[in-house]
Amino acid sequence: MKKDIHPKYYPEAQVECACGNKFTVGSTKEFTKVEICSKCHPFYTGKKKIVDTLGQVQKFKKRLERKRLKKNER
Repeated sequence: MKKDIHPKYYPEAQVECACGNKFTVGSTKEFTKVEICSKCHPFYTGKKKIVDTLGQVQKFKKRLERKRLKKNER
């Protein structure tokens, strides 16, 4: 590898999930905060849960309701 072109590597970087789970990984960032991990992800837990971080589900439901209202007005 060429010298001085790679970022610093942290073999014991800390990761903290929104659910409170903490674990260590190798990373170029010393600390990372994530919204979902294997302890709370529906695929790994088997629980049905909508994972929506950007409000996409609410936007979809609003659009669907507006279409329903327009259809009923006709």
